[in-house]
Amino acid sequence: MPISGRRSAVFLAAMAASMLTPPASAQVWRLDGPTRAGESAIAPGAPYAPGAGGSRGGYESDGALSLPLGEGNWRITLDLGSDKGPAQTTVKAENRRLMVLNAATARGQSAVRHFTVHVHHAGLGAVPENAPGSDRVRLRPDQAAQRNWDDRLTLEFLGTPAVRSVRAEPVTVPTLFLVGDSMVADHPREPTASWGQVLPLMLDDGVAVANYAESGATLKSFLADLRLDKALSLMKPGDYLFIQFGHNDQKSQWPQTYAEAGTTYRAYLAAYIAEARRRGATPVLVTSPERRNFDTGGRITLSLGEYPAAMRGLAAELHVPLIDLNRASVTLYEALGPERAPAMFNDEGRDKTHYNAWGAWMTARIIADGIRTQLPALAPHITSAPFDPARPEPVAIPASALASTQRPLGN
Repeated sequence: MPISGRRSAVFLAAMAASMLTPPASAQVWRLDGPTRAGESAIAPGAPYAPGAGGSRGGYESDGALSLPLGEGNWRITLDLGSDKGPAQTTVKAENRRLMVLNAATARGQSAVRHFTVHVHHAGLGAVPENAPGSDRVRLRPDQAAQRNWDDRLTLEFLGTPAVRSVRAEPVTVPTLFLVGDSMVADHPREPTASWGQVLPLMLDDGVAVANYAESGATLKSFLADLRLDKALSLMKPGDYLFIQFGHNDQKSQWPQTYAEAGTTYRAYLAAYIAEARRRGATPVLVTSPERRNFDTGGRITLSLGEYPAAMRGLAAELHVPLIDLNRASVTLYEALGPERAPAMFNDEGRDKTHYNAWGAWMTARIIADGIRTQLPALAPHITSAPFDPARPEPVAIPASALASTQRPLGN
């Protein structure tokens, strides 16, 4: 029914006010230009210093912006652009999760970008008296110091960036919890990358990616370190648990965490599946990508033994959606060939296992296509075009400030 007369004026005034003033649950930080009602200003270069005024937000030593946001899913709205000149802005969150890629604005132009970021800490809550366990995820000092586990949200603005303001609002959306090893994990430093870090770029702001994977992890160690417990503690009905293990589980020389393909590997996967289903979440199995080992004929030599087949068999037996990254990775490597395939790998191609940004981007496209076909409820949230691994595509992703030549754990 049309709104007319005085009701129309009141309605339009309320709409205008809502556009200018964020709701009470939202926070807005102004980075460029005068502040508006309800906004906080962050001066250029103002350091983030908790407890000393930095609780309002500020910049890290590498130039990244940190904001005092607690655990949960946050919808971020960026007002991009500058009156001073053209800009091209790439945004990475926490441990280099790719959220916005090369958003171009002309001088004086504004562009709005939305994405949802999952923020978490290591706490698990108090342990009841006489109960086994710990109140925190078990982290090495270097892991505890990473942005994925601290008390804030950190955003990197890369390229030739121009950001006028940042708005953060808590949201309840379906969450894609990722568990696995270095082939999934959020690597904190360049140039190593994984599909888990790039997948957020392929999704709209109606879902969140919560990456709990860790370099060197196995199904057993992930349990022992209480990483699965942390993911399960936040999991709710309607969420998803993406499970990719195999690279390290196959190592019989690691006796404490070795899982034989046909027995313990399947059993541990089944336990993860059961835990997700018990919480009303959907488990999703992802076969591990191959290592880049070519034979003399330019074909990939398979190195994962019976593990991909064991996962495929379990997925069919337990009626679990499966994304077969293993087979797709072979297609991708062979399409590039022995000469070009090293360009998608870490350490200038000397690493035959871990990806750089290009490799991570292409495998994330494969995962996004798998979501589109295997998980119809999530298909509307996929923003990337279909990807054919037999026809690799170029991409340029600006590098983060933090760099390292250290090789990831596992291989």
